[in-house]
Amino acid sequence: MADECRGSGAGSLLLAFVMGAAIGGGLALLAAPRSGRETRDKIRGLADEVQERVKDYTTQAEDRVKATLEEGRELLKEQADLIKAAVEAGKEAMEEERAKHKKTA
Repeated sequence: MADECRGSGAGSLLLAFVMGAAIGGGLALLAAPRSGRETRDKIRGLADEVQERVKDYTTQAEDRVKATLEEGRELLKEQADLIKAAVEAGKEAMEEERAKHKKTA
């Protein structure tokens, strides 16, 4: 589970890098000697590309969270089953001891 946390930090860093690159690219397009229409078209294309990447990263993050939650549920269920089995074993041992004491008493 610790690996999952480190992965999300790296994903956040990558997302920040992509966003920074997109903003820097947009500013570079504004400063470039092009017509207004060409510049707007370039910015629009860049914005669409960034929006698509953000959607992809969001979907990936959502999938990771769902997978982690499912793993947690499974682990919790396994632990609950182990505890139930231990309690049952304890009850059986207690009953056996009671039976032994009744025979000797």
